[in-house]
Amino acid sequence: MRILVTGANGFIGKTLLVRMAEEGDFAVDSFTRADDAATLPAKVAAADAIVHLAGENRPADPAAFMDVNGGLTAALCDAVRAAGRPIPLIFASSIQAERDNPYGESKRAGEKAVARLAESPGQNCIIFRLPNVFGKWCRPNYNSAVATFCHNIARGLPIRVDDPAASLTLVYVDDVANSLIAALRAPRPGLHRGAVEPVYDTTVGEVADLLHAFRDSRETLVTERVGTGLIRALYSTYVSYLPTEDFSYAVPVHGDARGVFVEMLKTPDSGQFSFFTAHPGITRGGHYHHSKTEKFLVIKGRARFGFRHILTDEYHSLETSGEEPRIVETVPGWSHDITNIGEEEMIVMLWANEIFDRARPDTIARSV
Repeated sequence: MRILVTGANGFIGKTLLVRMAEEGDFAVDSFTRADDAATLPAKVAAADAIVHLAGENRPADPAAFMDVNGGLTAALCDAVRAAGRPIPLIFASSIQAERDNPYGESKRAGEKAVARLAESPGQNCIIFRLPNVFGKWCRPNYNSAVATFCHNIARGLPIRVDDPAASLTLVYVDDVANSLIAALRAPRPGLHRGAVEPVYDTTVGEVADLLHAFRDSRETLVTERVGTGLIRALYSTYVSYLPTEDFSYAVPVHGDARGVFVEMLKTPDSGQFSFFTAHPGITRGGHYHHSKTEKFLVIKGRARFGFRHILTDEYHSLETSGEEPRIVETVPGWSHDITNIGEEEMIVMLWANEIFDRARPDTIARSV
């Protein structure tokens, strides 16, 4: 499919073009601010479908809202008619089309032009009324509070929040791109409304708090629940605004004659991750837990794990090595230790099911 994308070098356009290239069966032609308007009819005539993303968001002259959002959209629709055949058209409008302001009025004018085009025999048109879109590559200090917040917080700059309770409706740019591609693959005659899922309803204050928590996690080592939903998408977006000199960060190293112990990551409710080293012949541990559990993975060297039941005095031992990865779990009520029985430094990954609490460590010394 040959797809004409207007506004191809804009925020959504950049992500859409990357995703279409990944799909492998789209040939993309673009129309941007750098193109002469006179080239539009020929580009339209050569297209199998059109994704109309071009728009004016923050012009110096408010009249530009109607010139671009209304006028360019009408010109695009006229070019489709002049092509003499139905060409599916997807229009990225805005929820602002519901409001009586210059931007909303211009988007509403564009929607009306698309609706008139959809009356042509066999013509397919889809209008997406997008809420606030966020994600990587969005321009800060322009038309996205999320982009501005991410950019500033990642650089230690202040942000302005006038009303933390102000509602904010968001969609993630990757979800927008996927929805546009799905619409391209399933054209239907007539006028239709497109939808992007999921939609995130939040507040300005909640977004600001999460972004500050992402920043602070490099000091506390406690990460937010970044695996799903809005927090996942916000975290991905925040990280994309890090300057290159902040692509890495140091973590505390605790060392003694036995080796080093390094905490890497802590979670609110799924424990923490760390690693430690031990020199040949060194034994670490020698304690038990009432409730805490751990998983050990030797990734270099050879280890002997010892276990002794604190009531029955039953003893158990086992050996593992980095050559044959094997998880060893500690069991509540069993004292345990680990000894480097190899001839090289031993390196062991460790997960504990809870964050270490110095006030209530649940770690009681007891030799094995």
